[in-house]
Amino acid sequence: MGEYAADLLVEDVLLVELKALKALNEVHLAQCLNYLKATGLRLCLLFNFGAPRVEVKRVVNHY
Repeated sequence: MGEYAADLLVEDVLLVELKALKALNEVHLAQCLNYLKATGLRLCLLFNFGAPRVEVKRVVNHY
């Protein structure tokens, strides 16, 4: 299946995914959700630093 390397893992509870894109789309949200399902974690914060203002999306794995 491949390997997973988180951008940042906080206290073994929170995944943080960092991007530098003009805009986030559903593919990036799906990536976070897949990471959550693979790790068994519940919460991911997706940051995008490529937009004029920093975007932050909260992604929750509802199991």
